[in-house]
Amino acid sequence: MIRLFKVKEKQRELAENANGGVPIKKQSAGELRLHKDISELNLPKSCTMTFPNGKDDLMSFEVSIRPDEGYYLGGTFLFSFQVSPIYPHEAPKVKCKTKVYHPNIDLEGNVCLNILREDWKPVLNINTIIYGLYHLFTEPNYEDPLNHDAAAVLRDNPKMFESNVRRAMTGGTGSPEVSLSIHMGS
Repeated sequence: MIRLFKVKEKQRELAENANGGVPIKKQSAGELRLHKDISELNLPKSCTMTFPNGKDDLMSFEVSIRPDEGYYLGGTFLFSFQVSPIYPHEAPKVKCKTKVYHPNIDLEGNVCLNILREDWKPVLNINTIIYGLYHLFTEPNYEDPLNHDAAAVLRDNPKMFESNVRRAMTGGTGSPEVSLSIHMGS
């Protein structure tokens, strides 16, 4: 057993020397798993991933979703992902950075997606989350809302909901909060 540690230590020394004496940062288990998830991504064509802090910071990235069907067709929605070092034992923190009139996304960008909360399991991955977010735009869910007003309009008057989405996506009138709550309907 001691011999194994000496071999590992020697390998680390050789790697540092090859790297100009700069110690190599040890990756956390979460970083290793995230690297695997990213290398195996199979995103829909309408989704892109970027690393605003550079490829050295895999734990923080953004995903852009452009739905190709449904109420949100033509929109582009940006999500930030913050991944914990204990990933996959803890779901990533996901926020929508785009103001949107949506039953499952509130005005602060919080996202109501079951796999980011109570249904998270370590076997799930980043690909699953992105597909879940994409699905929120193709099939918004009024039964588990964060934005209760939008959910009620979607449930009771889908045509008005569509009109509200279009108005919000084109800027509406006034601030996003005002334009996102213009037509609540009854």
